[in-house]
Amino acid sequence: IPLGGLGEIGKNMTIFQYEDEIIVLDSGLAFPSEDMLGVDIVIPDMSYIIENKDRVKAVVITHGHEDHIGSLAYLMKEINCPVYATNLVCGLIEGKFKEHKVSPKCLRTIAAGDEVQIGQVKVGFIQTNHSIPDSCAVYFDTPIGTVLHTGDFKIDQTPVDGRLMDMHKFAELGNKGVLALMSDSTNVEKPGTTGSESSVGPAIKQAVGEAKGWPFDGYAQIC
Repeated sequence: IPLGGLGEIGKNMTIFQYEDEIIVLDSGLAFPSEDMLGVDIVIPDMSYIIENKDRVKAVVITHGHEDHIGSLAYLMKEINCPVYATNLVCGLIEGKFKEHKVSPKCLRTIAAGDEVQIGQVKVGFIQTNHSIPDSCAVYFDTPIGTVLHTGDFKIDQTPVDGRLMDMHKFAELGNKGVLALMSDSTNVEKPGTTGSESSVGPAIKQAVGEAKGWPFDGYAQIC
């Protein structure tokens, strides 16, 4: 059940429910359109989650961008369950929890390749590439089949952290059989490929290094 992020950019939140057990995937925010005067951020409608909070077994986070973690502090003020995320993402969430005075005790650090049993559902994490490190796809292995959610991703052959997208795990799940695939499709209508994140650093270094005047003089000398 998508509560946000489907057919729009921002406030990503999806509910996976098997029988009476609920797992929430991501809890993001969106920024208001120009006609939404006086509004700072937009968050998903969480009323279904709050009304069924006793059935919520966990929150699972794919990566650390605002449109995937920006509303988590608001959600965790209303429900009590573990939050599973990779190390970098947990660090980003801790900062937000501190700002909103939410206890970080709910955080559970996982890594790509891990599997966690949550109620009747086995939740697995797959290494992916994105414009932020420590991103994962997530699969939900249920008694009736496997649901795969890619999270935001791109296939980067030269990622900054050296960790390639785990295509072998995707192939393994495909060979086993997937009940449903929920895939990122941002910019899919544009031809071509997305550049590697490793190409961004040198380009910025060159642009800043060649710039004149404060504050670029000091940076150019360092470079």
